[in-house]
Amino acid sequence: MADRVRVAVLGGGRSSEHDVSLRSAASVSEGLDPRRYDVVSITIDAAGRWTDAAGAEVHLTPGGGGPLASDVVFPVLHGPFGEDGTVQGLLEMLGVPYVGSGVLGSALTMDKERCKVELRDAGIDVARQILVGPLDDPAVLRERVGDELGYPVFVKPARLGSSVGISRVASALELEAALELALAHDDKVLIEELLVGSEVECGVLGLVPELVVSVVGEIQFASDWYDYAAKYTAGGSSLVVPADLPEATSTEIRAQAAKAFAACACHGMARVDFFYTTSGRIVLNELNTIPGFTATSYYARLFAASGIGYGELLDRLLELALQRHASESALRR
Repeated sequence: MADRVRVAVLGGGRSSEHDVSLRSAASVSEGLDPRRYDVVSITIDAAGRWTDAAGAEVHLTPGGGGPLASDVVFPVLHGPFGEDGTVQGLLEMLGVPYVGSGVLGSALTMDKERCKVELRDAGIDVARQILVGPLDDPAVLRERVGDELGYPVFVKPARLGSSVGISRVASALELEAALELALAHDDKVLIEELLVGSEVECGVLGLVPELVVSVVGEIQFASDWYDYAAKYTAGGSSLVVPADLPEATSTEIRAQAAKAFAACACHGMARVDFFYTTSGRIVLNELNTIPGFTATSYYARLFAASGIGYGELLDRLLELALQRHASESALRR
């Protein structure tokens, strides 16, 4: 990496995870070593308007100047219009190196239903599900869920994060309201089987095949399930790292995380979330290609417990972004 690197940090975005993204982006900007990096902070508001730290509107021009004429861009955008391949495609058009997965990996992992197809094909265990659209009859679905999955179940938007729009449904009587909530966020909804056990996760860092996988952590929370309040309310949840698991189980979870990362065409980073059930199943829940990124977010803490501190983690991600861009540019010549 050059002596000084100009980094554009993107935060905010148009999704319901806007405020979470702003916190992550601020932490990244503050965590970058000022002796090595010149940081340009860019905020995308809820309407999609891009502004710099002074509030001036940012105009994007392929090959042009301005804030995105940086050595590398660090998108810290959670959810749709940021983590789903849209911004990644824009940055590809501009020819700018950027941190994280490309268009394919970002879009695939954002769509939980399509991602599960890829994971099943790779031999990775995922939860059973029923796919729902706005034209499906709730009365028919109530009976189908009882027959195929059994209650309780979880109802969730297929292309959203941070537990937004998700409901735990204990009986058929609650299903219609849960579907209405999920469909308000996405026209593609999943009804998933309830998995009883622990929620565990690990972080992946690198470019295939050279991957570093963190130790495994376990999420603990007092609520019935790991909902939005548990994630973002102080004291709502905690991370036990390393998780209290048999060594063979932790090894298998880490191996499955790396396998999923490769199968889903991910680059740079991902937090991979699993269920470890009381019956001993290791079930992959989802991959987050732009996880929460404050210094106390679980992705950073998993790597801190693995011997890679926050500053070093940021350094490595920027180096990987430049490395991937150089490699792909060489292939396109």
